[in-house]
Amino acid sequence: MRRILILLLCLSGFAASAQAYPQYSNGQEIKLNIGLFLATSTVQTSYEYFFTEDTSIGGTIYFDNDATDFNGSFGIGPNFRAYFGYAPRSGFFAEAFGLYYRGEKERDENDFNSRDINYSTAALGIGVGNKWVTRSDRFTVEILAGLGRNINPADFQNPFIFRAGLSVGFRF
Repeated sequence: MRRILILLLCLSGFAASAQAYPQYSNGQEIKLNIGLFLATSTVQTSYEYFFTEDTSIGGTIYFDNDATDFNGSFGIGPNFRAYFGYAPRSGFFAEAFGLYYRGEKERDENDFNSRDINYSTAALGIGVGNKWVTRSDRFTVEILAGLGRNINPADFQNPFIFRAGLSVGFRF
């Protein structure tokens, strides 16, 4: 009887130590940037994978029907985020991002010899934001702002790109 009691005490100690740190499920998230959609009708979605409680990697892709918009007609790029909030995987964050995008420069209507110029370029940048998560750890809302530098801009392009958004997300 004494041996069984000692064995149960040892096993309960292992179970208690295994629960010392919570295991977070829902380590992936998809987001839709509704702020950018409402402002410019650009459809931008993002994916984020949390590999620790305070760091993640992800990717962004967007499409726009107007190739002459400031952000072009198509863009894709990765990002790396570090979170500094009190709760895991939420709160204030800083990110480094890359972006490949393409678009079209409008031609001057007074110049009959000119034609539309298609371009594609890449940029690197940094951004900051904040993320709020529901108690169920399923739904998120985030705001984001960032600034990037075009690596090899054409003469007609701005050397800087701006990134902003208000996104809603779902974790799974």
